[in-house]
Amino acid sequence: MLDPVDRPLLFLDVDGTLLPVGGDAPSVAWDESWQTDANPLLARLSPAHGPRLLALSCELVWATAWMADANELVAPRLGLPELPVAELGEVPAAEDPSWSLSAAGAALSWKTRALVDQAAGRPFAWLDDEITDADRAWVDAHHSGPALLHRVDARHGLTERDFTVVREWLRGLSSQP
Repeated sequence: MLDPVDRPLLFLDVDGTLLPVGGDAPSVAWDESWQTDANPLLARLSPAHGPRLLALSCELVWATAWMADANELVAPRLGLPELPVAELGEVPAAEDPSWSLSAAGAALSWKTRALVDQAAGRPFAWLDDEITDADRAWVDAHHSGPALLHRVDARHGLTERDFTVVREWLRGLSSQP
């Protein structure tokens, strides 16, 4: 059983993970109005996700370009308390290849190095719609603890399948000596 101090981290993205951005989503500008109450996509957040995330045996941490705004605009809609925010550094420009949604040949995500640094060897799961094989390979080579990098389908956001993957991974950790 893991000591509470060693509880795994769960790094949580917003856009495409908690906030579906594909399919029949209304068209919105990816500008400064994106991270405000004026964003019509905020209505797509599922309040059921909050209690389900809180029930996981891990420490939730925002890992999103929303940064601290996630605590103001997203957390209350999900019934989440204020969460720690991962220090991700400067958000890259929209044309930067680290924003790539292509799993094949994509550049390392702008978040990957920062999340590994913050985990500091602690087990972590990362839920994001932009995780690629490059991110998985980098984490495998640079992180000394267990890690689950799980890519969420941006068109749907978190689904039952995604929660199952995380719960099973966490269960596997708790059964390790």
